[in-house]
Amino acid sequence: MAKQIIECVPNFSEGRSVEIINKIVKPFSGHKGCALLDYRADRNHNRLVVSLAGSPEPIKKALFEASDIAVSHINMELHEGGHPRIGAIDVIPFTPIQNITMDECVDLARDFGKQFNGATGIPVYFYDEAALKPNRRNLEVIRKGQYETLKKEIANPERAPDIGDAKMHESAGATIIGARKFLIAFNVNLGTNKVDIAKKIANNVRASGGGLCHVKGIGLSLKDRNLVQVSLNITDHKRNAVYRVLELVKMEAKQFGIQVVETELYGMAPASAIVDSSAYYMQLAGFDPNQIIELRLLQMLEEDDE
Repeated sequence: MAKQIIECVPNFSEGRSVEIINKIVKPFSGHKGCALLDYRADRNHNRLVVSLAGSPEPIKKALFEASDIAVSHINMELHEGGHPRIGAIDVIPFTPIQNITMDECVDLARDFGKQFNGATGIPVYFYDEAALKPNRRNLEVIRKGQYETLKKEIANPERAPDIGDAKMHESAGATIIGARKFLIAFNVNLGTNKVDIAKKIANNVRASGGGLCHVKGIGLSLKDRNLVQVSLNITDHKRNAVYRVLELVKMEAKQFGIQVVETELYGMAPASAIVDSSAYYMQLAGFDPNQIIELRLLQMLEEDDE
């Protein structure tokens, strides 16, 4: 049987303590078949985003170990941060990469959710392709009101978890698990400290505000830098390219007389997403991605393996 490869990007509600971050990340380097591709922690978001790739079983084992550490060190009763969250292990998405279908990733997510709840006692919600209820496909629906509100409302039937008792874990809250397409986390930092402007721009750019489809966004304050950020998730870069999203943010910012200071790619992204935007800004006529030697060599190696 051909080796199955998935991507997994667990998000933890800790972005400030280097000691705790290192403890959470350590298990992801200790399992053969689980490759730690990248991890980034943000103080303003107070969030750790880890990018993994490999076979499902080693990734699951590493997730259980890292989750135990997170539960031991993160107390949601004391947690503050700019990014929406409902739990210490806030979200765990599985994405098909090679020799595995989306349907198989859905089964993987749901099976893992049952095991996760049994091992930790943390209530679980399923989202995106793994959602059991149509209105829970979107993360923002499950996270409505964040940890503080869900703690009060979790006993209500419409907000009860998909797996586990209808009450929050005493310190770790709840966890969202799902299967989805590749997501690009893309941040645009603006030269102002007025967070209301970032929020207005985010609303105008995201799909739910009448902006671009397959784009989600929120406005945040980067207090330590005296800037604000439009934090974006591009859920289908083939439908809306990174450059198109950035240009719309620039256009919206212009009406406030504000410039883009810098952008951030948070975590991993497909080569095609970067190549498309590079070709756009370089105005390359008749460009073919096979002109990039590394991509062409990878294609040749794949052809040799067949």
